[in-house]
Amino acid sequence: MQQKYWDIADRVPEDYFALYPDLERLVVQILYNRGLRAAPDIYGFLNYRWETDDPFALKGVGQAVERLKQAIVRGEPIAVYGDYDADGVTASALMVQLLTALKARAEVYIPDRFEEGYGLNNDALKKLADQGFKVVLTVDCGIRSVKEVAYGNSLGLDIIITDHHTVGPEIPPALAAINPKQPDCTYPFKELAGVGLAYKLAQALLSSPLNRPDGLKAEAFLDLVAIGTVADLAPLHGENRALVAEGLRQLNQSLRPGLAALMAQAGVQANRSITATTIGFMIGPRLNAAGRLESALAAYHLLMAKSEAEAISSAAKLELQNRDRQRLTSETVQAARQKILSAGPQPLYFVADPTFNPGVVGLAASRLLDEFYRPVLVAEQGPEFTKGSARSISEFHITQALDQCADLLERYGGHAAAAGFTVKNKNLPALQERLLRVASNQLNEPELRPTIKIDGEVKLHAVRYELVEAILKLQPFGYGNVTPCFVSRKLQIKSIRAVGQDEQHLRLVLYDGRQNRGAIAFRQGHWAGKLSPGQYVDVVYCLEFNDWNGERSMQLNIQDLCPSDS
Repeated sequence: MQQKYWDIADRVPEDYFALYPDLERLVVQILYNRGLRAAPDIYGFLNYRWETDDPFALKGVGQAVERLKQAIVRGEPIAVYGDYDADGVTASALMVQLLTALKARAEVYIPDRFEEGYGLNNDALKKLADQGFKVVLTVDCGIRSVKEVAYGNSLGLDIIITDHHTVGPEIPPALAAINPKQPDCTYPFKELAGVGLAYKLAQALLSSPLNRPDGLKAEAFLDLVAIGTVADLAPLHGENRALVAEGLRQLNQSLRPGLAALMAQAGVQANRSITATTIGFMIGPRLNAAGRLESALAAYHLLMAKSEAEAISSAAKLELQNRDRQRLTSETVQAARQKILSAGPQPLYFVADPTFNPGVVGLAASRLLDEFYRPVLVAEQGPEFTKGSARSISEFHITQALDQCADLLERYGGHAAAAGFTVKNKNLPALQERLLRVASNQLNEPELRPTIKIDGEVKLHAVRYELVEAILKLQPFGYGNVTPCFVSRKLQIKSIRAVGQDEQHLRLVLYDGRQNRGAIAFRQGHWAGKLSPGQYVDVVYCLEFNDWNGERSMQLNIQDLCPSDS
Protein backbone atom coordinates (compact mmCIF):
# COMPACT_ATOMS: atom_id res chain seq x y z
CA MET A 1 0.00 0.00 0.00
CA GLN A 2 1.34 3.39 -1.01
CA GLN A 3 2.02 5.91 1.77
CA LYS A 4 -0.68 8.53 1.50
CA TYR A 5 -0.12 12.26 1.23
CA TRP A 6 -2.16 14.26 3.74
CA ASP A 7 -3.45 17.36 1.97
CA ILE A 8 -4.80 19.58 4.75
CA ALA A 9 -6.97 22.49 3.64
CA ASP A 10 -5.99 25.99 4.71
CA ARG A 11 -8.09 27.46 7.47
CA VAL A 12 -10.89 29.75 6.35
CA PRO A 13 -10.17 33.48 6.99
CA GLU A 14 -11.53 34.45 10.40
CA ASP A 15 -13.78 37.22 9.08
CA TYR A 16 -15.46 34.71 6.77
CA PHE A 17 -16.87 32.73 9.71
CA ALA A 18 -18.64 35.90 10.88
CA LEU A 19 -20.77 35.88 7.72
CA TYR A 20 -22.52 32.69 8.83
CA PRO A 21 -23.07 32.93 12.60
CA ASP A 22 -25.91 30.38 12.43
CA LEU A 23 -23.61 27.62 11.16
CA GLU A 24 -21.02 25.53 12.97
CA ARG A 25 -17.57 26.88 12.17
CA LEU A 26 -16.36 23.49 11.04
CA VAL A 27 -19.36 23.18 8.69
CA VAL A 28 -18.44 26.56 7.17
CA GLN A 29 -14.88 25.27 6.71
CA ILE A 30 -16.16 22.10 4.98
CA LEU A 31 -18.42 24.03 2.60
CA TYR A 32 -15.64 26.52 1.85
CA ASN A 33 -13.33 23.62 0.96
CA ARG A 34 -15.93 22.39 -1.53
CA GLY A 35 -16.10 25.75 -3.28
CA LEU A 36 -19.37 26.87 -1.66
CA ARG A 37 -18.66 30.41 -0.50
CA ALA A 38 -21.62 32.60 -1.46
CA ALA A 39 -24.73 32.54 0.73
CA PRO A 40 -27.13 31.35 -2.05
CA ASP A 41 -24.82 28.44 -2.85
CA ILE A 42 -24.31 27.51 0.79
CA TYR A 43 -27.96 27.60 1.83
CA GLY A 44 -29.03 26.02 -1.44
CA PHE A 45 -26.69 23.13 -0.69
CA LEU A 46 -27.83 22.80 2.91
CA ASN A 47 -31.48 22.85 1.88
CA TYR A 48 -30.98 20.50 -1.10
CA ARG A 49 -32.23 23.16 -3.47
CA TRP A 50 -31.57 22.88 -7.16
CA GLU A 51 -33.40 24.97 -9.68
CA THR A 52 -34.59 22.02 -11.74
CA ASP A 53 -33.72 22.83 -15.32
CA ASP A 54 -36.16 22.36 -18.14
CA PRO A 55 -35.51 18.86 -19.55
CA PHE A 56 -36.13 20.27 -23.01
CA ALA A 57 -32.91 22.26 -22.55
CA LEU A 58 -31.10 18.97 -23.14
CA LYS A 59 -30.22 18.73 -26.80
CA GLY A 60 -32.31 16.06 -28.49
CA VAL A 61 -35.05 15.77 -25.89
CA GLY A 62 -37.63 17.53 -28.06
CA GLN A 63 -37.07 15.17 -30.99
CA ALA A 64 -37.05 12.15 -28.67
CA VAL A 65 -40.36 13.11 -27.04
CA GLU A 66 -42.08 13.65 -30.40
CA ARG A 67 -40.94 10.27 -31.74
CA LEU A 68 -41.89 8.42 -28.56
CA LYS A 69 -45.31 10.09 -28.51
CA GLN A 70 -45.77 9.06 -32.13
CA ALA A 71 -44.85 5.46 -31.30
CA ILE A 72 -47.29 5.43 -28.39
CA VAL A 73 -50.16 6.76 -30.51
CA ARG A 74 -49.43 4.34 -33.37
CA GLY A 75 -48.87 1.34 -31.11
CA GLU A 76 -45.35 0.86 -32.43
CA PRO A 77 -43.13 -1.34 -30.23
CA ILE A 78 -40.29 0.42 -28.43
CA ALA A 79 -37.13 -1.39 -27.31
CA VAL A 80 -35.41 0.06 -24.24
CA TYR A 81 -31.78 -0.94 -24.80
CA GLY A 82 -29.92 -0.77 -21.48
CA ASP A 83 -26.54 -1.46 -19.98
CA TYR A 84 -25.90 -4.36 -17.61
CA ASP A 85 -24.69 -2.35 -14.61
CA ALA A 86 -26.80 -0.83 -11.82
CA ASP A 87 -27.07 2.51 -13.62
CA GLY A 88 -28.26 0.88 -16.83
CA VAL A 89 -30.62 -1.53 -15.07
CA THR A 90 -32.29 1.19 -12.99
CA ALA A 91 -32.59 3.39 -16.09
CA SER A 92 -34.12 0.47 -18.03
CA ALA A 93 -36.64 -0.22 -15.28
CA LEU A 94 -37.55 3.47 -15.08
CA MET A 95 -38.17 3.83 -18.81
CA VAL A 96 -40.10 0.58 -19.25
CA GLN A 97 -42.32 1.36 -16.26
CA LEU A 98 -42.95 4.88 -17.52
CA LEU A 99 -43.65 3.89 -21.12
CA THR A 100 -45.88 1.02 -20.04
CA ALA A 101 -47.87 3.38 -17.81
CA LEU A 102 -48.31 5.62 -20.87
CA LYS A 103 -49.79 2.62 -22.74
CA ALA A 104 -46.72 2.13 -24.90
CA ARG A 105 -45.62 -1.28 -26.16
CA ALA A 106 -42.23 -1.25 -24.46
CA GLU A 107 -39.81 -4.10 -23.85
CA VAL A 108 -36.33 -4.21 -22.43
CA TYR A 109 -33.18 -5.44 -24.14
CA ILE A 110 -30.03 -5.75 -22.06
CA PRO A 111 -27.05 -7.26 -23.89
CA ASP A 112 -25.16 -10.21 -22.47
CA ARG A 113 -21.80 -9.06 -21.10
CA PHE A 114 -20.07 -12.26 -22.18
CA GLU A 115 -21.60 -12.83 -25.63
CA GLU A 116 -22.27 -9.26 -26.78
CA GLY A 117 -20.22 -6.91 -24.64
CA TYR A 118 -21.02 -3.31 -23.76
CA GLY A 119 -23.34 -1.08 -25.76
CA LEU A 120 -25.13 -1.38 -29.08
CA ASN A 121 -24.19 -4.22 -31.40
CA ASN A 122 -25.32 -5.04 -34.92
CA ASP A 123 -26.66 -8.51 -34.15
CA ALA A 124 -28.92 -7.14 -31.42
CA LEU A 125 -30.22 -4.37 -33.68
CA LYS A 126 -30.92 -6.88 -36.46
CA LYS A 127 -32.80 -9.07 -34.01
CA LEU A 128 -34.89 -6.15 -32.78
CA ALA A 129 -35.70 -5.05 -36.33
CA ASP A 130 -36.71 -8.59 -37.29
CA GLN A 131 -39.02 -8.69 -34.26
CA GLY A 132 -40.86 -5.63 -35.53
CA PHE A 133 -39.45 -2.92 -33.28
CA LYS A 134 -39.53 0.53 -34.83
CA VAL A 135 -37.87 2.59 -32.09
CA VAL A 136 -34.78 1.76 -30.03
CA LEU A 137 -34.23 3.93 -26.96
CA THR A 138 -30.82 3.45 -25.35
CA VAL A 139 -30.17 4.16 -21.70
CA ASP A 140 -26.63 4.49 -20.33
CA CYS A 141 -25.02 3.50 -23.64
CA GLY A 142 -24.70 4.35 -27.32
CA ILE A 143 -22.90 7.68 -27.50
CA ARG A 144 -19.84 6.12 -29.18
CA SER A 145 -21.76 3.59 -31.31
CA VAL A 146 -21.39 5.47 -34.59
CA LYS A 147 -21.20 2.43 -36.89
CA GLU A 148 -23.88 0.53 -35.01
CA VAL A 149 -26.35 3.42 -35.18
CA ALA A 150 -25.70 3.80 -38.91
CA TYR A 151 -26.40 0.08 -39.33
CA GLY A 152 -29.61 0.39 -37.30
CA ASN A 153 -30.69 3.27 -39.52
CA SER A 154 -30.22 1.02 -42.57
CA LEU A 155 -32.64 -1.45 -40.97
CA GLY A 156 -35.30 1.23 -40.63
CA LEU A 157 -34.88 1.70 -36.89
CA ASP A 158 -35.29 5.10 -35.27
CA ILE A 159 -32.63 5.20 -32.57
CA ILE A 160 -32.75 7.57 -29.60
CA ILE A 161 -29.61 7.71 -27.46
CA THR A 162 -29.54 8.71 -23.80
CA ASP A 163 -26.02 8.31 -22.46
CA HIS A 164 -23.80 10.18 -20.01
CA HIS A 165 -20.44 8.76 -20.99
CA THR A 166 -17.67 10.81 -22.56
CA VAL A 167 -18.49 11.66 -26.16
CA GLY A 168 -16.16 10.71 -28.97
CA PRO A 169 -14.97 12.75 -31.95
CA GLU A 170 -18.16 11.89 -33.85
CA ILE A 171 -21.75 11.80 -32.57
CA PRO A 172 -23.72 8.78 -33.85
CA PRO A 173 -26.29 9.59 -36.58
CA ALA A 174 -29.24 8.87 -34.28
CA LEU A 175 -32.69 10.40 -34.50
CA ALA A 176 -31.79 12.07 -31.20
CA ALA A 177 -28.65 11.93 -29.06
CA ILE A 178 -29.18 13.11 -25.48
CA ASN A 179 -25.96 13.68 -23.60
CA PRO A 180 -25.14 16.96 -21.79
CA LYS A 181 -21.43 16.39 -22.47
CA GLN A 182 -21.96 17.15 -26.17
CA PRO A 183 -20.08 20.38 -26.96
CA ASP A 184 -23.21 22.08 -28.32
CA CYS A 185 -25.53 21.03 -25.47
CA THR A 186 -26.21 24.01 -23.21
CA TYR A 187 -27.79 22.09 -20.34
CA PRO A 188 -26.00 23.50 -17.28
CA PHE A 189 -25.45 20.30 -15.28
CA LYS A 190 -23.15 17.90 -17.10
CA GLU A 191 -22.81 15.08 -14.57
CA LEU A 192 -26.17 13.28 -14.60
CA ALA A 193 -25.89 9.49 -14.52
CA GLY A 194 -27.57 7.35 -17.15
CA VAL A 195 -30.61 6.95 -14.92
CA GLY A 196 -30.59 10.71 -14.34
CA LEU A 197 -30.93 11.30 -18.08
CA ALA A 198 -33.72 8.72 -18.22
CA TYR A 199 -35.43 10.71 -15.48
CA LYS A 200 -35.09 13.97 -17.46
CA LEU A 201 -36.64 12.28 -20.48
CA ALA A 202 -39.44 11.01 -18.23
CA GLN A 203 -40.04 14.58 -17.04
CA ALA A 204 -40.26 15.77 -20.62
CA LEU A 205 -42.66 12.99 -21.66
CA LEU A 206 -44.94 13.62 -18.71
CA SER A 207 -45.07 17.34 -19.47
CA SER A 208 -46.56 16.54 -22.87
CA PRO A 209 -50.30 15.96 -23.49
CA LEU A 210 -50.45 12.17 -23.23
CA ASN A 211 -53.04 9.75 -21.96
CA ARG A 212 -51.38 9.14 -18.62
CA PRO A 213 -52.71 7.73 -15.35
CA ASP A 214 -53.90 10.33 -12.86
CA GLY A 215 -51.19 11.37 -10.45
CA LEU A 216 -48.29 9.81 -12.37
CA LYS A 217 -45.24 12.00 -11.84
CA ALA A 218 -41.60 11.57 -12.75
CA GLU A 219 -40.75 11.98 -9.06
CA ALA A 220 -42.19 8.51 -8.46
CA PHE A 221 -39.03 7.08 -10.01
CA LEU A 222 -36.50 8.96 -7.89
CA ASP A 223 -35.76 5.88 -5.78
CA LEU A 224 -34.33 4.29 -8.93
CA VAL A 225 -32.49 7.51 -9.77
CA ALA A 226 -30.81 7.54 -6.35
CA ILE A 227 -29.68 3.93 -6.66
CA GLY A 228 -28.29 4.23 -10.18
CA THR A 229 -26.62 7.59 -9.54
CA VAL A 230 -24.81 6.49 -6.37
CA ALA A 231 -23.91 3.04 -7.70
CA ASP A 232 -22.38 4.58 -10.84
CA LEU A 233 -20.29 7.02 -8.78
CA ALA A 234 -21.84 10.10 -10.35
CA PRO A 235 -20.78 13.21 -8.38
CA LEU A 236 -23.20 14.08 -5.59
CA HIS A 237 -23.37 17.80 -6.09
CA GLY A 238 -25.63 20.10 -8.07
CA GLU A 239 -28.71 18.42 -9.53
CA ASN A 240 -27.50 14.94 -8.56
CA ARG A 241 -27.47 15.95 -4.90
CA ALA A 242 -31.09 17.11 -5.05
CA LEU A 243 -32.22 14.00 -6.96
CA VAL A 244 -30.42 11.56 -4.68
CA ALA A 245 -31.59 13.27 -1.50
CA GLU A 246 -35.22 13.00 -2.61
CA GLY A 247 -34.66 9.44 -3.80
CA LEU A 248 -33.24 8.46 -0.41
CA ARG A 249 -36.27 10.01 1.26
CA GLN A 250 -38.50 7.79 -0.87
CA LEU A 251 -36.42 4.70 -0.14
CA ASN A 252 -36.79 5.33 3.59
CA GLN A 253 -40.56 5.75 3.30
CA SER A 254 -41.40 2.65 1.27
CA LEU A 255 -39.46 0.09 -0.72
CA ARG A 256 -40.36 -1.65 -3.94
CA PRO A 257 -40.97 -5.37 -3.25
CA GLY A 258 -37.68 -6.27 -4.94
CA LEU A 259 -35.61 -3.82 -2.92
CA ALA A 260 -37.26 -4.92 0.35
CA ALA A 261 -36.37 -8.53 -0.46
CA LEU A 262 -32.86 -7.56 -1.48
CA MET A 263 -32.26 -5.74 1.80
CA ALA A 264 -33.60 -8.72 3.76
CA GLN A 265 -31.27 -11.09 1.90
CA ALA A 266 -28.35 -8.78 2.72
CA GLY A 267 -29.24 -9.01 6.40
CA VAL A 268 -30.14 -5.34 6.71
CA GLN A 269 -32.70 -4.60 9.42
CA ALA A 270 -36.02 -3.36 8.07
CA ASN A 271 -35.90 -0.22 10.20
CA ARG A 272 -32.34 0.69 9.30
CA SER A 273 -31.93 4.04 7.60
CA ILE A 274 -30.91 3.75 3.94
CA THR A 275 -28.10 6.13 2.99
CA ALA A 276 -25.86 6.60 -0.02
CA THR A 277 -23.45 4.25 1.76
CA THR A 278 -26.17 1.58 1.87
CA ILE A 279 -26.56 1.91 -1.87
CA GLY A 280 -22.83 1.95 -2.53
CA PHE A 281 -21.94 -1.08 -0.44
CA MET A 282 -25.11 -3.19 -0.27
CA ILE A 283 -27.69 -2.45 -2.96
CA GLY A 284 -25.46 -1.45 -5.87
CA PRO A 285 -23.04 -4.42 -5.69
CA ARG A 286 -25.94 -6.89 -5.60
CA LEU A 287 -27.62 -5.33 -8.61
CA ASN A 288 -24.29 -5.30 -10.42
CA ALA A 289 -23.56 -8.93 -9.55
CA ALA A 290 -26.21 -10.21 -11.96
CA GLY A 291 -24.66 -8.58 -15.03
CA ARG A 292 -21.15 -9.47 -13.92
CA LEU A 293 -21.71 -13.20 -13.67
CA GLU A 294 -24.77 -14.10 -15.74
CA SER A 295 -27.52 -11.86 -17.08
CA ALA A 296 -28.45 -8.42 -15.78
CA LEU A 297 -32.06 -9.35 -16.43
CA ALA A 298 -32.14 -10.89 -12.93
CA ALA A 299 -31.52 -7.44 -11.43
CA TYR A 300 -34.01 -5.86 -13.83
CA HIS A 301 -36.73 -8.35 -12.91
CA LEU A 302 -36.06 -7.71 -9.23
CA LEU A 303 -36.72 -3.98 -9.70
CA MET A 304 -39.83 -4.72 -11.76
CA ALA A 305 -41.25 -7.32 -9.32
CA LYS A 306 -44.80 -6.60 -8.23
CA SER A 307 -45.28 -9.34 -5.63
CA GLU A 308 -43.31 -10.37 -2.55
CA ALA A 309 -42.98 -13.97 -3.76
CA GLU A 310 -41.53 -12.88 -7.11
CA ALA A 311 -39.18 -10.49 -5.35
CA ILE A 312 -37.88 -13.02 -2.81
CA SER A 313 -36.89 -15.47 -5.55
CA SER A 314 -34.99 -12.78 -7.50
CA ALA A 315 -33.30 -11.42 -4.36
CA ALA A 316 -32.10 -14.87 -3.31
CA LYS A 317 -30.53 -15.39 -6.72
CA LEU A 318 -28.77 -12.01 -6.58
CA GLU A 319 -27.40 -12.75 -3.11
CA LEU A 320 -25.82 -16.00 -4.33
CA GLN A 321 -24.40 -14.23 -7.37
CA ASN A 322 -22.97 -11.51 -5.14
CA ARG A 323 -21.13 -14.08 -3.04
CA ASP A 324 -19.73 -15.67 -6.20
CA ARG A 325 -18.73 -12.21 -7.39
CA GLN A 326 -16.81 -11.57 -4.17
CA ARG A 327 -14.95 -14.88 -4.45
CA LEU A 328 -14.07 -14.41 -8.13
CA THR A 329 -12.92 -10.85 -7.51
CA SER A 330 -10.60 -11.95 -4.74
CA GLU A 331 -9.11 -14.70 -6.93
CA THR A 332 -8.63 -12.31 -9.85
CA VAL A 333 -6.98 -9.68 -7.66
CA GLN A 334 -4.54 -12.23 -6.25
CA ALA A 335 -3.59 -13.55 -9.69
CA ALA A 336 -3.25 -10.07 -11.23
CA ARG A 337 -1.24 -8.81 -8.26
CA GLN A 338 1.36 -11.53 -8.80
CA LYS A 339 1.74 -10.51 -12.45
CA ILE A 340 2.12 -6.86 -11.44
CA LEU A 341 4.74 -7.65 -8.82
CA SER A 342 6.63 -9.80 -11.32
CA ALA A 343 6.63 -6.98 -13.87
CA GLY A 344 8.16 -4.51 -11.46
CA PRO A 345 7.40 -0.78 -11.09
CA GLN A 346 5.64 0.79 -14.09
CA PRO A 347 3.54 3.94 -14.62
CA LEU A 348 0.63 1.77 -15.84
CA TYR A 349 -0.29 -1.88 -15.33
CA PHE A 350 -2.05 -3.97 -17.98
CA VAL A 351 -2.84 -7.56 -17.02
CA ALA A 352 -4.63 -9.95 -19.39
CA ASP A 353 -5.28 -13.63 -18.77
CA PRO A 354 -7.55 -16.31 -20.31
CA THR A 355 -8.71 -17.44 -16.85
CA PHE A 356 -10.08 -14.06 -15.75
CA ASN A 357 -13.84 -13.68 -15.55
CA PRO A 358 -14.77 -10.60 -17.61
CA GLY A 359 -17.54 -9.77 -15.16
CA VAL A 360 -15.15 -8.93 -12.33
CA VAL A 361 -12.13 -7.45 -14.13
CA GLY A 362 -13.33 -3.91 -13.38
CA LEU A 363 -13.62 -4.67 -9.69
CA ALA A 364 -10.17 -6.23 -9.70
CA ALA A 365 -8.74 -3.17 -11.45
CA SER A 366 -10.27 -0.92 -8.78
CA ARG A 367 -8.75 -2.95 -5.95
CA LEU A 368 -5.34 -2.95 -7.60
CA LEU A 369 -5.49 0.79 -8.27
CA ASP A 370 -6.13 1.33 -4.56
CA GLU A 371 -3.11 -0.80 -3.73
CA PHE A 372 -0.58 0.45 -6.30
CA TYR A 373 -1.95 3.91 -7.20
CA ARG A 374 -1.29 3.48 -10.91
CA PRO A 375 -3.72 3.20 -13.84
CA VAL A 376 -4.70 -0.46 -14.04
CA LEU A 377 -6.25 -2.42 -16.92
CA VAL A 378 -7.42 -5.98 -16.27
CA ALA A 379 -8.80 -8.10 -19.10
CA GLU A 380 -9.95 -11.56 -20.11
CA GLN A 381 -8.04 -12.83 -23.12
CA GLY A 382 -10.44 -14.88 -25.20
CA PRO A 383 -9.77 -16.98 -28.33
CA GLU A 384 -9.90 -13.94 -30.66
CA PHE A 385 -10.64 -10.87 -28.56
CA THR A 386 -9.47 -9.46 -25.25
CA LYS A 387 -12.16 -7.65 -23.26
CA GLY A 388 -11.35 -5.67 -20.18
CA SER A 389 -11.86 -2.74 -17.86
CA ALA A 390 -9.61 0.14 -16.90
CA ARG A 391 -9.48 2.19 -13.71
CA SER A 392 -7.33 5.26 -13.35
CA ILE A 393 -5.96 7.85 -10.97
CA SER A 394 -6.84 11.54 -11.01
CA GLU A 395 -3.61 12.41 -12.84
CA PHE A 396 -4.45 10.26 -15.89
CA HIS A 397 -7.62 10.43 -18.04
CA ILE A 398 -7.96 6.82 -19.12
CA THR A 399 -10.56 7.35 -21.87
CA GLN A 400 -8.42 10.06 -23.48
CA ALA A 401 -5.50 7.63 -23.32
CA LEU A 402 -7.61 5.04 -25.13
CA ASP A 403 -8.50 7.71 -27.71
CA GLN A 404 -4.81 7.67 -28.64
CA CYS A 405 -5.13 3.92 -29.27
CA ALA A 406 -8.42 3.99 -31.19
CA ASP A 407 -6.87 2.43 -34.31
CA LEU A 408 -5.98 -0.67 -32.27
CA LEU A 409 -9.33 -1.08 -30.52
CA GLU A 410 -12.57 -2.67 -31.66
CA ARG A 411 -14.63 -0.62 -29.22
CA TYR A 412 -14.16 1.35 -26.03
CA GLY A 413 -15.72 4.06 -23.91
CA GLY A 414 -15.98 5.45 -20.42
CA HIS A 415 -14.99 8.35 -18.18
CA ALA A 416 -11.81 9.95 -16.93
CA ALA A 417 -11.46 7.36 -14.18
CA ALA A 418 -13.00 4.23 -15.71
CA ALA A 419 -13.41 2.65 -19.13
CA GLY A 420 -14.14 -0.59 -20.92
CA PHE A 421 -12.48 -1.84 -24.08
CA THR A 422 -12.29 -4.68 -26.62
CA VAL A 423 -9.18 -5.41 -28.66
CA LYS A 424 -8.22 -8.15 -31.10
CA ASN A 425 -5.57 -10.41 -29.62
CA LYS A 426 -3.21 -9.66 -32.49
CA ASN A 427 -3.31 -5.98 -31.46
CA LEU A 428 -2.92 -6.63 -27.75
CA PRO A 429 0.89 -6.26 -27.50
CA ALA A 430 0.78 -3.01 -29.48
CA LEU A 431 -2.01 -1.68 -27.27
CA GLN A 432 -0.08 -2.51 -24.11
CA GLU A 433 3.06 -0.89 -25.45
CA ARG A 434 1.31 2.29 -26.59
CA LEU A 435 -0.64 2.77 -23.35
CA LEU A 436 2.54 2.33 -21.38
CA ARG A 437 4.23 4.95 -23.57
CA VAL A 438 1.31 7.38 -23.12
CA ALA A 439 1.44 6.90 -19.35
CA SER A 440 5.22 7.31 -19.29
CA ASN A 441 4.90 10.63 -21.10
CA GLN A 442 2.14 11.98 -18.85
CA LEU A 443 3.00 10.68 -15.39
CA ASN A 444 5.93 11.46 -13.13
CA GLU A 445 6.01 8.01 -11.56
CA PRO A 446 8.24 8.66 -8.51
CA GLU A 447 5.86 11.39 -7.31
CA LEU A 448 2.67 9.35 -7.64
CA ARG A 449 0.96 8.55 -4.38
CA PRO A 450 -2.65 8.64 -3.19
CA THR A 451 -3.84 11.82 -1.55
CA ILE A 452 -6.28 12.21 1.32
CA LYS A 453 -8.07 15.53 1.21
CA ILE A 454 -8.45 16.73 4.81
CA ASP A 455 -10.92 19.45 5.73
CA GLY A 456 -8.95 20.66 8.73
CA GLU A 457 -6.98 19.89 11.86
CA VAL A 458 -9.25 19.42 14.88
CA LYS A 459 -8.80 19.27 18.63
CA LEU A 460 -10.70 16.09 19.36
CA HIS A 461 -12.04 17.23 22.72
CA ALA A 462 -13.86 20.08 20.92
CA VAL A 463 -16.02 17.66 18.91
CA ARG A 464 -19.57 17.60 20.31
CA TYR A 465 -22.64 15.55 19.42
CA GLU A 466 -24.26 18.65 17.90
CA LEU A 467 -21.25 19.18 15.64
CA VAL A 468 -21.35 15.60 14.35
CA GLU A 469 -25.08 15.95 13.67
CA ALA A 470 -24.47 19.17 11.74
CA ILE A 471 -21.76 17.50 9.65
CA LEU A 472 -23.99 14.52 8.87
CA LYS A 473 -26.64 16.91 7.54
CA LEU A 474 -24.29 17.51 4.61
CA GLN A 475 -25.20 14.05 3.30
CA PRO A 476 -25.58 12.29 0.95
CA PHE A 477 -21.85 11.65 0.89
CA GLY A 478 -20.14 9.98 -1.98
CA TYR A 479 -18.18 10.77 -5.10
CA GLY A 480 -18.21 14.54 -5.63
CA ASN A 481 -19.31 15.21 -2.04
CA VAL A 482 -16.90 13.11 -0.05
CA THR A 483 -17.37 12.45 3.62
CA PRO A 484 -15.63 15.26 5.56
CA CYS A 485 -12.26 14.21 6.84
CA PHE A 486 -10.18 15.61 9.72
CA VAL A 487 -6.81 15.11 11.37
CA SER A 488 -5.97 15.08 15.08
CA ARG A 489 -2.45 14.70 16.37
CA LYS A 490 -0.75 13.03 19.32
CA LEU A 491 -3.62 10.86 20.44
CA GLN A 492 -2.56 8.21 22.93
CA ILE A 493 -3.54 4.62 22.24
CA LYS A 494 -5.40 3.22 25.26
CA SER A 495 -6.27 -0.08 23.58
CA ILE A 496 -5.76 -1.61 20.15
CA ARG A 497 -6.75 -4.96 18.61
CA ALA A 498 -7.38 -6.53 15.24
CA VAL A 499 -10.99 -7.55 14.61
CA GLY A 500 -13.16 -9.05 11.89
CA GLN A 501 -12.63 -11.89 9.48
CA ASP A 502 -8.92 -12.67 9.19
CA GLU A 503 -8.36 -9.80 11.66
CA GLN A 504 -8.28 -7.34 8.75
CA HIS A 505 -9.83 -4.42 10.68
CA LEU A 506 -8.64 -2.44 13.68
CA ARG A 507 -10.51 -1.40 16.82
CA LEU A 508 -8.97 1.29 19.03
CA VAL A 509 -9.63 3.52 21.98
CA LEU A 510 -7.77 6.84 21.74
CA TYR A 511 -7.16 9.44 24.47
CA ASP A 512 -6.76 13.12 23.64
CA GLY A 513 -5.70 14.26 27.08
CA ARG A 514 -9.25 14.82 28.29
CA GLN A 515 -11.40 11.89 27.22
CA ASN A 516 -11.40 8.55 25.45
CA ARG A 517 -12.83 8.10 21.96
CA GLY A 518 -13.66 4.82 20.27
CA ALA A 519 -12.37 4.28 16.74
CA ILE A 520 -12.60 1.75 13.91
CA ALA A 521 -10.10 1.42 11.05
CA PHE A 522 -11.30 -0.81 8.24
CA ARG A 523 -8.71 -2.88 6.35
CA GLN A 524 -5.94 -1.62 8.60
CA GLY A 525 -5.59 -4.59 10.92
CA HIS A 526 -1.87 -4.76 10.09
CA TRP A 527 -1.27 -1.90 12.54
CA ALA A 528 -2.15 -4.19 15.47
CA GLY A 529 1.29 -5.76 15.30
CA LYS A 530 3.13 -2.46 14.91
CA LEU A 531 1.51 -0.25 17.55
CA SER A 532 0.81 -0.81 21.22
CA PRO A 533 -1.03 0.92 24.11
CA GLY A 534 0.76 4.01 25.36
CA GLN A 535 2.06 5.06 21.96
CA TYR A 536 0.94 8.30 20.32
CA VAL A 537 -0.49 8.50 16.81
CA ASP A 538 -1.65 11.12 14.32
CA VAL A 539 -5.02 10.08 12.90
CA VAL A 540 -7.03 11.03 9.81
CA TYR A 541 -10.69 10.18 10.33
CA CYS A 542 -14.33 10.81 9.55
CA LEU A 543 -16.84 11.46 12.33
CA GLU A 544 -19.85 9.19 12.76
CA PHE A 545 -22.23 7.73 15.30
CA ASN A 546 -22.04 4.12 16.41
CA ASP A 547 -25.43 2.71 17.40
CA TRP A 548 -25.10 -0.46 19.45
CA ASN A 549 -27.57 -2.14 21.79
CA GLY A 550 -29.80 0.91 21.82
CA GLU A 551 -26.97 3.28 22.74
CA ARG A 552 -25.37 5.91 20.53
CA SER A 553 -21.78 7.09 20.80
CA MET A 554 -19.46 9.17 18.67
CA GLN A 555 -16.88 7.18 16.75
CA LEU A 556 -13.84 7.93 14.63
CA ASN A 557 -13.77 6.10 11.32
CA ILE A 558 -10.04 6.12 10.69
CA GLN A 559 -8.87 6.59 7.11
CA ASP A 560 -5.13 6.67 7.83
CA LEU A 561 -2.74 6.93 10.76
CA CYS A 562 0.92 7.10 11.58
CA PRO A 563 3.04 7.26 14.73
CA SER A 564 3.35 10.81 16.05
CA ASP A 565 6.65 12.61 15.81
CA SER A 566 8.48 12.53 19.11
